[in-house]
Amino acid sequence: MIDKETGYKIIELKDKIVQNFTKSHWQELGMIIGLSDVITKHDRLLRSLSFGDDDYEGNVIEVLKQFEERHRGIMVEVEKYIHTKFSNTNVVNISSEPQAKSIVFTPGVFKIPDEKVDENLVSVMMPFSKEYDDVYAHIKSACSSLLLECKRADDIWEDHTIIQDIFSLIYKSKIIIVDFTGKNPNVMYETGIAHTLGKIVIPITQNLADIPSDIQHHRALKYLSNSEGLKSLEDGLKRRLESISIKKEEFILG
Repeated sequence: MIDKETGYKIIELKDKIVQNFTKSHWQELGMIIGLSDVITKHDRLLRSLSFGDDDYEGNVIEVLKQFEERHRGIMVEVEKYIHTKFSNTNVVNISSEPQAKSIVFTPGVFKIPDEKVDENLVSVMMPFSKEYDDVYAHIKSACSSLLLECKRADDIWEDHTIIQDIFSLIYKSKIIIVDFTGKNPNVMYETGIAHTLGKIVIPITQNLADIPSDIQHHRALKYLSNSEGLKSLEDGLKRRLESISIKKEEFILG
């Protein structure tokens, strides 16, 4: 049985493998850790990689789990290999389909943070206005009830430009809650960043018409800006965040 901490590590390494690995990388890794047979005996791993099949990510997880079951603690060596091969933090690979299409970019506007993605960090993108303070308070309450950390860009001051702080916060977060109320252009821009970085985006709004037509196919939580409406928003967010956590646990323990 894979413990929770190792499960999270497997998911983290899976993402890096999907973004970067070719067949030769698998061959090198197998040779270095002495588990080439796990790779060659897996029915689908290299085939799904070559053809860009939808099950490639699941196959990667299965092989990493088999590595760990054969040699406890081997993920340290897997991580060391990946770090050695793909340690350039100024270039990020983003893949929407495993090995089928990828984007390699070096941002000119942003610096890529050195920190890793925090599985328990939720960031909130909303207008910086006092009228949203109560909304934010209820969002934070929903997160804290599930032991998740919740931050907004005005909670941090790490860089001399606010847009860098916003990018860093999005980059380090696993989940992004976006309030589209009022069609704020900054929020729209930040949502584009979040989607491009492959984050889980949870849209909320007081008016469904404020959500751009390009993303209206995403289910949004609609709320009223009163005590009852905000409590309902908090409860809805708890259920949504809980659902994401449950799926993640199933992913780990399979």
